[in-house]
Amino acid sequence: MIRIWLAGLVRVRSGRLLGVVAGVATAVALLAALGSFLAVTRATMTAQSVRRVSVDWQVQVAAGADAQSVLMTVLNTQGTRAALPVGYADTSGLTATTGGTTQTTGPGAVLGIPPGYRSSFPGEIRVLSGVGDGVLLAQQTASNLHAAPGDTVAIGRAGLPPVTIRVDGVVELPLADSLFQKVGAPPQSQPSAPPDNVVLLPQDRWHTLFDPLAASRPDLVRAQIHVLRSHSLPPDPAAAYAAATGKAHNTEARLVGAGMVGDNLGSVLDAARSDALYAQLLFLFLGVPGALLAGALTAAVASAGASRRRMEQALLRTRGATAGKLLAMAAAEAAMVAVVGGAAGLTVAALVGRSVFGASGFSFVWALAALAMGALIAFATVLVPGRRDVRSVTVVAGRAALERRRVPRAMWWALTAVLLAISLVIFNITSQTNYALVLAPEGTPTLSVDYWAFAGPALLWASGAMLAWLLVDLLLRRGRPFLARLLRPAAGPLADTVAASLSRQGTTVVRAVVLLALAGAFATSTAVFNSSYRQQAEVDAVLTNGADVTVTEPPASTAGQADAARVAALPGVQHVEPIQHRYAYVGADLQDLYGVRPSTVVAAGRLQNAYFAGGTARQLMDRLARQPDDLLVSAETASDFQLHPGDQIRLRLQDGRTHQLHTVAFRFAGVAKEFPTAPKDSFMIANADYVARMTGSDAIGTLLVDTGGTGQQEVARRVQTALGPVAHVTDLPSARTVTGSSLTAVDLSGLTRVELGFALVIGASAGGLVLALGLAERRRTLALASVLGARGRQLSGFVWSEAALVAVAGGVCGAVLGWALSEMLVKVLSGVFDPPPDQLSVPWSYLATLTAAVIAALAAAASAAARHARRPPLTELREL
Repeated sequence: MIRIWLAGLVRVRSGRLLGVVAGVATAVALLAALGSFLAVTRATMTAQSVRRVSVDWQVQVAAGADAQSVLMTVLNTQGTRAALPVGYADTSGLTATTGGTTQTTGPGAVLGIPPGYRSSFPGEIRVLSGVGDGVLLAQQTASNLHAAPGDTVAIGRAGLPPVTIRVDGVVELPLADSLFQKVGAPPQSQPSAPPDNVVLLPQDRWHTLFDPLAASRPDLVRAQIHVLRSHSLPPDPAAAYAAATGKAHNTEARLVGAGMVGDNLGSVLDAARSDALYAQLLFLFLGVPGALLAGALTAAVASAGASRRRMEQALLRTRGATAGKLLAMAAAEAAMVAVVGGAAGLTVAALVGRSVFGASGFSFVWALAALAMGALIAFATVLVPGRRDVRSVTVVAGRAALERRRVPRAMWWALTAVLLAISLVIFNITSQTNYALVLAPEGTPTLSVDYWAFAGPALLWASGAMLAWLLVDLLLRRGRPFLARLLRPAAGPLADTVAASLSRQGTTVVRAVVLLALAGAFATSTAVFNSSYRQQAEVDAVLTNGADVTVTEPPASTAGQADAARVAALPGVQHVEPIQHRYAYVGADLQDLYGVRPSTVVAAGRLQNAYFAGGTARQLMDRLARQPDDLLVSAETASDFQLHPGDQIRLRLQDGRTHQLHTVAFRFAGVAKEFPTAPKDSFMIANADYVARMTGSDAIGTLLVDTGGTGQQEVARRVQTALGPVAHVTDLPSARTVTGSSLTAVDLSGLTRVELGFALVIGASAGGLVLALGLAERRRTLALASVLGARGRQLSGFVWSEAALVAVAGGVCGAVLGWALSEMLVKVLSGVFDPPPDQLSVPWSYLATLTAAVIAALAAAASAAARHARRPPLTELREL
C-alpha cells in the first residue's frame, strides 16, 4: 500500500512533491555550500597568517647561559628548519658628519647578523639602497643621520670609546615590532615602538665591537636564536595555534631556564583564531537564517495541500486504513523527500563549492550536517503534520473543505511588542563602542563568543514575522471595505467577493506575505552586509597601500614635483597626489609627519569620515587650508600629551638647508584616527605648504597614484621602471591580499555569490511558489464563481488581486525588516570591519534584480492560475 501511495503522489501530486523536495534541496545546498566556505576560509586564514611571519621563534638566551647550547637544543627540536644566532646590543647614540654638518641621535640598537640570515628569513630585511651585506642602517636611522651608503657613522658604547664604521647600505625592517620585542614580557610591557636608530653589523664584526661591552656591561648585550619552523599545521587556526604554542612551551621546558621562546608564529595564529570565529559568526548570522527560511518555505509548500491531504486520509480511514498505516505512509513520503532533496542539494553544493571555492571547496563534514538538517526539515514538514492530523482530526472534520481561521488574540500583539523591545535592548548593548562579540585573551587556548548577540537579530526576525502576520491578518479581517476599494480596479464588480474570499481563506495569503517578507529581508540584509563588507575591505586596502599605486621614496630623498610630473605622464595614470613624509619630535617622541595638500588629498586618499574626530574629512582639511599652522594628530598622541583644541604644539623638524633640528609651532585642530600609509599608533598631518616654508624643503616622501581603478599592476611596473629600483612601488591588488586581519584578507566574493544566489532563489520561490500553491487551492472557488456567471476578466481580476496584495504587503514588510536587520548586522558584527563604515553600502542593482525576480515569479504564478480560471468550469470541477 505504501508503494502505491508513493507512486500516486509522484503521478498525481508531482508539483507539490517537487516543491517540498526543492525546499529541502535548497536548505541542504545552502548549508553545505556555506559550510564548505567556512572550512576553506579557516584553512586560508591559517595559510595567510603563517605567510606573514618571517621569524617563527625568537629564543632569548638567558643571562649567563651558553648560547651555543641553546642553539643546539632548538636545532634538535622536531619541526625546526633553520636556527641562527643574532646579537643585540644597546648603543648610547650614533653620530654622522655629512655635507659639512654633524648629526647626533639618541640611544639605539646594534644587531649582529650571521651569514645567510637574509636568505633564511627573507621578510626581515629589505634593501633600499646600497648592498644588502655589511654595515646597514635602518631607513629611519639613515634619515635621522642624513646618511647614505659610503658615509661613516660613529657608534657609541657605554663606558668604551665609540667606533667608526662605513655604511654599505640602507634597509627597511618591515617586521621591526616583533624583531625588537621583549621576549617573555606581557603585552602591556612591550615597547610602544621599535628603536628609532638601528644599525646592522656582520656577526663577526659585532662580536669584535661588543664582546668587550658584554664583559663590562652585560645588561646592554644579549643574544637571541631566530628560528624558522615547519608550517605543516592543522588547517583550523585554533588547532594550528594549539599545535604551535604547545611545541613552543615544550621547547621552553627542555631549555630548563636557559632560554625563553618568543612565539611569533603563535601570536599571528592567536589573532587568526578569533578571526576564524568571526567567519563562523558570519556563517551563523547569514547562512542559518537562509536554511531556516528554506525550511519554512518547505513547510509552507507542504501545508498548502493540508486540506486535500486530510480529505484523502479521511477517505482512506473510511476504507479501513489504520492510524499506524497512515503514519507509515507519511513517514515513507518524508523519507523519500529527505533522500531525493538531500541528494539534489549535495549535488548543487558540490558544483557550487568546486566552481566558487576551488578544488577543496567541498567539506564532507558539513555535507553530513546539511543532510541531517535536510532530513529534519523533511520529517518536520511532512511526518509531523501527518501525525497530528491522524491523531486529532476526525473523519468528518477531515472531509471539510472550508478553512477554519484562527483569530490572533491580543496577547500576540503584546508578545510581538515585547520581543521587539528585547531585540532593541540587546542591540543597544551589543552596538556599544567597547562591546566585544569575540573575546580572545592573548595567550589563552580558549576563545569565548557572546552568543547573546544572536538574540538581537533572532528576536528581530521573529517579531518582524509576527508583526507582518498580525498586520496583514488585521487588514483581511477588519479592513475588508478598504481592501475591496483597493481591489476594485483589478476585480471590478467582484471586488467585494474577492475581499470576502481573501478574508475567509486568508491563511494562505498571510503565509505567502510573511514568507515573502522574510525572504526579502534575508536577501536585503545579506546583500547590504556583503556590499558593506566589500566596500570596507577596499577601504582597508586603500588605507594600507594609500592608492591604486603608491610610491615610497627612500630616506633622505630629495624627490619633488619633477618626480610627480614624470609619474603623471605615464600611460594609465589619471592623477598623482604628492605627500611629504617627515619625522618630527614631539618632546622626546619621534613620530611620522605627513604634509598634505588639503584641497586634493581627500579625494586622492579616499579619506573616510570615520578616519577623523572633531569633524568630517573635508571639514578638517578645509581647516588646514584656512589655518596653515593647524595640525591633526593621532588619537594616541592626543591622549598621551593631553591635547585640547587650540593648544600650541612645538615640533622639532629637520631643516632642509642646515639638516639641523629646529622648532616649528603648530596648533592642535583635530584627531586623525587613520591615514593612508601611516602607522596605526602615532602620526601627525599638516599643511604641506606650511611644512615646506618652515623647513626650506618641499621634498616628497610618498606619491599616491590614481589609475581609475584599472591596470594598477601594469601602472606599478611602469612607475618602477621610470623611477628606478630605489623607489618602493606597491599596488592595490597586492595589498588586498595582506591588509588588515586575516578575515579581511579572505576574498568573500565567492561567499557573496553563493549567498545572494540562494537569496534570489528563495525570494522568488517565497513569492511565486507559495502564491501558486495557494491559488491552486482556490481552483474550486474560481470554478464555482464561473458557474455562477463570473466572466473571464473578472476571474483573472480575482487572481491578480491576490498576487498584487502579496507583492505589495510582502515587499513593504520585507524592505522595512531588511533595512532594520542590515543596520543590526553591521553594528553587531562591527569587529569584521576595519575601519567601520560611515554608512551602509546598498547594492541597488542586486535589489532591483531581486525585485524583478519576485515580480516575475508572482506574475508567472498568477498568469498560470488565471489560465486555469478561464477553463470550462465543469472540466475544472471534474478534475478536482
